[in-house]
Amino acid sequence: MKKKVLVTGGAGFLGSHLCEKLLQEDCEVICVDNFFTGTKDNILHLLDSPYFEVLRHDVCFPLYIEVDEIYNLACPASPDHYQFDPVQTTKTSVHGAINMLGLAKRVKAKIFQASTSEVYGDPTIHPQKETYWGNVNPIGIRSCYDEGKRCAETLFFDYHRQHKVPIKIARIFNTYGPRMHPNDGRVVSNFIVQALLGTDLTVYGDGSQTRSFCYVDDLIDGIYKLMQTTEEVIGPINLGNPNEFTIIDLAKIVIKLTGSKSKIIFKKLPSDDPRQRKPDIEQASTVLKWEPKIVLEEGLFKTIEYFDDLLAKDKVCI
Repeated sequence: MKKKVLVTGGAGFLGSHLCEKLLQEDCEVICVDNFFTGTKDNILHLLDSPYFEVLRHDVCFPLYIEVDEIYNLACPASPDHYQFDPVQTTKTSVHGAINMLGLAKRVKAKIFQASTSEVYGDPTIHPQKETYWGNVNPIGIRSCYDEGKRCAETLFFDYHRQHKVPIKIARIFNTYGPRMHPNDGRVVSNFIVQALLGTDLTVYGDGSQTRSFCYVDDLIDGIYKLMQTTEEVIGPINLGNPNEFTIIDLAKIVIKLTGSKSKIIFKKLPSDDPRQRKPDIEQASTVLKWEPKIVLEEGLFKTIEYFDDLLAKDKVCI
């Protein structure tokens, strides 16, 4: 009998890739999304499968279904999207976690939480290990997401301790690839769209801040491996690419790969923007036998092809 798996946020960037992976692993997949940032285009190619089902639903409200496993990915993940309605962002992280944990408790399902490197805030240690408690502004413009995800982790551990719910938590670092939203405000999608259109690439600050970019296929492989581990493996476990790049270097690579004539311009750094972001993935390497395989230029080339196709089909609103 096929395992029945629920993916919240299943029509989003990461969620759609995860749904695809689970179908390949012979699971029956129920994709739940309210389509705030997710799109039907991301899952159109899956609709012909008799083992794929889509429910329009907001995880802020309880869901009554029978499943064997739950992957909770529902939440806007880019600053532009989660700052659009910060109260709703916090509700999605907190109420969504409560509702999905309640479902997991009722049906005795294993549940995965997509947490984030944002729980580390603007880190004072580098690279960031899972034992680091973070340096987070609780009242800043990014707090709806940062603190929402931190609270979700708290809820997951308390449901595990109090109700014996089997949990898995991954802290996801910057991920990129096909099906990113073209207007999500993230640096990779911003740069690629700007370069393909021949407009100036916008760098915030002086461009010396760093990020570590993980290609989506690698990330999904890490999530899946975490869910296959024994009950003793809970997390949180960092998932990301430890190769660190400055934002200015990323801009130059995108210009080179697109052959764009775009220039680089500089604007004021947003509030609470982390100066450094790099995962320590020793735990993922040891426990999951996982490490990213796709180098930045290879992944960017695939992502550029995706956005180039979107632009050719006039599916990008500028």
